[in-house]
Amino acid sequence: MGSPRPRAVVLVSGGVDSATTLAILRGQGFDCYALSVDYGQRHRAELDAAARIAKTLGALDHRVVRVDLSAFGGSALTDGALAVPVAGPQPDSIPVTYVPARNTVLLGLALAYAEVTGAGDIGFGANAVDYSGYPDCRPQFVEAFEALANIATKSAVEGRPMRIHAPLMQMSKAQIVREGARLGIDYSMTVSCYQADDAGRACGACDACRLRRAGFLGAGLADPTRYFATSV
Repeated sequence: MGSPRPRAVVLVSGGVDSATTLAILRGQGFDCYALSVDYGQRHRAELDAAARIAKTLGALDHRVVRVDLSAFGGSALTDGALAVPVAGPQPDSIPVTYVPARNTVLLGLALAYAEVTGAGDIGFGANAVDYSGYPDCRPQFVEAFEALANIATKSAVEGRPMRIHAPLMQMSKAQIVREGARLGIDYSMTVSCYQADDAGRACGACDACRLRRAGFLGAGLADPTRYFATSV
């Protein structure tokens, strides 16, 4: 018998980046355990998409954990009183769609799941090229969290270090889409929009929609996104 395949926990949000990250780690030989977080976001369509992605891309298990960040608010994604901006990304400005501490919380949960499943690797679809300017999507954050993981966990103390994989970090959205297409991902099952409707149809105007549409255009591939706005 050959050596057992390494295990990885992959954060799966339901969008293009996390789906591509899952496909990349699967292609690298990992047995993947998908983790999604219901953190009080504006809609559940992305969680429905995450379930489709995990099943279609061969995750061995898919867990959904509830952590209500809407209790704090402070973001247009968790506070219904704040409007999702549709004017496009603003230079040198962190948009109101930034969710305070979200990726720190998500990676912390992934770290717990990894310890329980015996996984030494965590997949995280952060991107620092075509993104909305969130501070917790930068290489410095990923490096710092990996350092924390290797101080704070029983696994690391006992000689089984943790690694955070962020394979999309330096890729443009077009490069991400092309890589996913090469890996056979059906992106019609993904949802990126910050204010998608219950059916997963996108607004076409928020930052996430703009980045997604530009990615397919730059990749020279048909955009499978369904929109509810007639002007898109």
